[in-house]
Amino acid sequence: MKKTDLQHATVGELNTKLEESYQELFNLRFQRSTGKLTNSARFGEVKKDIARIKTILRQRELAGQGGGRNA
Repeated sequence: MKKTDLQHATVGELNTKLEESYQELFNLRFQRSTGKLTNSARFGEVKKDIARIKTILRQRELAGQGGGRNA
C-alpha cells in the first residue's frame, strides 16, 4: 500500500484496510506455524502497512481536535 493511496482514503476505508491487514497478519502467522509460509518478507510489509494506516488515522484524529493542549 502506498502512502498517497492511504491519505486519500476515507476513515471508513482506512478502518476496513486495517482490519484486512490484521487478518492477513493472522493468516501469515498461522501459515508460518504450519510450515506453509512461502514469503516471509510479507510479515514486514503487512506490519508496516498497519503502522501507516494507524499513523494516518491518528493524524486525522489530532487534526480534528483543533488546538490540542495549547488551546
